[in-house]
Amino acid sequence: MATYDLDEQERLDELKAWWKRWGSLVMIGLAVVIAASAGWRYWQHRTLTQSLEAAAVYEKLTQSLAANDAKAAREAGSMLIDQYKGTAYAPRAAMLLAKLNVLGKDLKSAQTQLEWAAANSKEPAVRDLARLRLAGVQLDQKQYDAALKTLSATHSDAFAFRFHDTKGDVLLAQGKQAEARAAYQTAFGKMQEDDPYRTIVELKLDALGGEVK
Repeated sequence: MATYDLDEQERLDELKAWWKRWGSLVMIGLAVVIAASAGWRYWQHRTLTQSLEAAAVYEKLTQSLAANDAKAAREAGSMLIDQYKGTAYAPRAAMLLAKLNVLGKDLKSAQTQLEWAAANSKEPAVRDLARLRLAGVQLDQKQYDAALKTLSATHSDAFAFRFHDTKGDVLLAQGKQAEARAAYQTAFGKMQEDDPYRTIVELKLDALGGEVK
């Protein structure tokens, strides 16, 4: 029994010595872990709350557009961009506001909103669509070099034919018919045979002459 008590005392003394040396670091580490866990839970809760709030505002935006209430739509869209810019709804809102401004002939504002959407969206499809529409607005303003630069950005294969088609439009507007035709030909080659837009690209090629491949 005495030997057992001695062993236990030695272990206890070792534990006390270890704790005296490392205890403060252990407590600091534990505090950091607890704080990180609490911060992670707070971040998750805040992200979910922000997303739900943004969804409600986005619904108001789409309803306002459906009701042709441009003022309410602009207010909802601005709120999403200003207060919920970290959500997926903000770039989509910017694109809807850009469309509203294009209809109102305010191409400068539309361009600003599309540039913001392209720069801030984390969704590749939304980003690609924003760039396509941005290039279209730049083309309408005769900003040909800027439009070609926009279209030179990396994009997904799903939008490849649209990027090449729009590039053809820009080149044609610059009077570069041979280069425009090459761009249209590339777009045509990347489209599915049952794509209804394929006929439009084919008409563009026919107008420029030569064989459609």
